[in-house]
Amino acid sequence: MPDPIAELLDSTRLLFDLQQGNEIAQGFSGCLDPEEIAAWVTRGLVEKFNCAFARIWLLEPDQKTLRLVASSGMYTHVNGFFAKIPMGAYKVGKIAQNRVSFLSNNLADEPWVGNREWAIANNIRGFAGYPLAIKGRVVGVLATFSYHTMAPEFLEVLQTLCTMVTVALDAALQHQKEKESWQSSAQSLSFNYLSLSDQIASILASARLTLVGTEQPLSLPLIHVFLQTAEILNQLKCAYCRLIYTAESVALEAIVPAPDLNTEEPKEWVRSVLGDLFFTTACLGGTLHTQIESNQRAIQILLKIPYPHSALGARLQIRCSSPGLQLAFTHLAFLAGLRVCDTADDEVPLLTDDLVQCQAAKRGIWINQKKQAVPKGIKAQIDLSVSPEQLRQAIGAASQGKSWGIDAATVQQLLSDRELEIMALLAQGLRDRDIASQLMISESTVKFHMNNTLTKLKARTRYQALHQVMVNGWIG
Repeated sequence: MPDPIAELLDSTRLLFDLQQGNEIAQGFSGCLDPEEIAAWVTRGLVEKFNCAFARIWLLEPDQKTLRLVASSGMYTHVNGFFAKIPMGAYKVGKIAQNRVSFLSNNLADEPWVGNREWAIANNIRGFAGYPLAIKGRVVGVLATFSYHTMAPEFLEVLQTLCTMVTVALDAALQHQKEKESWQSSAQSLSFNYLSLSDQIASILASARLTLVGTEQPLSLPLIHVFLQTAEILNQLKCAYCRLIYTAESVALEAIVPAPDLNTEEPKEWVRSVLGDLFFTTACLGGTLHTQIESNQRAIQILLKIPYPHSALGARLQIRCSSPGLQLAFTHLAFLAGLRVCDTADDEVPLLTDDLVQCQAAKRGIWINQKKQAVPKGIKAQIDLSVSPEQLRQAIGAASQGKSWGIDAATVQQLLSDRELEIMALLAQGLRDRDIASQLMISESTVKFHMNNTLTKLKARTRYQALHQVMVNGWIG
């Protein structure tokens, strides 16, 4: 059966249009700038095919918004009403979302056109919108508007051109992403390679920095605190500071100008500016002091942190459910002379308040906050009243695979044997009457034991209770 579209195509016109499209494609060949490619295409469509105007939108990294990057012809700005189009909004957003092209030679009569009078007044008749998609991914949308009816030959060429444009744009966008990654990595590596004094000097470019003593290698938490302090000092227009290394500690001393304060006390202002730095410093066993000059024209800031004894101490992982608990035990670990590490290692004791993590760990230590009975499988536990010395003992025992903080007599089973039998059958999916039949008791007795279980475990539903029982390892 002959193709009705093919019968309508003028071969001479098609060859000429293909040549025009090929010239546009040659213009952006080898280009790795997405916006430059888009601009070249829209200009070519206007110049070679006499379009009223042409536009290209590219999909933003969030995959939710299309950004107008090129516009040629009647409109050349890229910051107007249609500069950003949400995915699925308007005709352009729908083309991108559904990946379906749309063609019309009677634009003013289309129901989706928001401003029909605009199309009539500007004699805009034709519209062609194509999704720029590759391997199921949308890169963007190309749209052309024409004063005349768009010929079938032009639409064929436009479809082919869109394919070439999509491939070029996808390669350029990938190159751009890789380039940004390289630059970011290079900057990060270059910055991290510097000594602490060099890093502080680069942050406080306008301040005079003096290094006192011989620089020592520091742990990442210490470096982070000093760099965070330098960032704050830079905002406060610090003009002078000293980085001081001693046998026991490292300190940063700085002088910053005091602002004109009409309504706020200088001490309160200093505390608000330094914010969480006080607490972070305390977690590392250090101090942060501020002193206001008698004439209140300058403020002296002194950050001092001792070298952690953790360099020779045992290693420890800490994974708590709340940031507050994490910081509190991190501080306690520093006071105990332990080395807190982030890398997961089965041989390194894990301190956590999460029973699942604790039971799964080879050397887990459970933080018992509610004075609960010790669940099965737990070999070491501490509570919130633990001292640095006790924590050090617990870590030492766990490192050797020994129990700590658990008296065998205190390992209680909250539920009776019968209650555990019922929960085990419930875990198999049995109903109350089936459980009663298997245990040869009445259904009301099953419900009685179930209610006791809910009360003991403070659970609202039997499935919450079942979850606790399984997490505690009371049933298989």
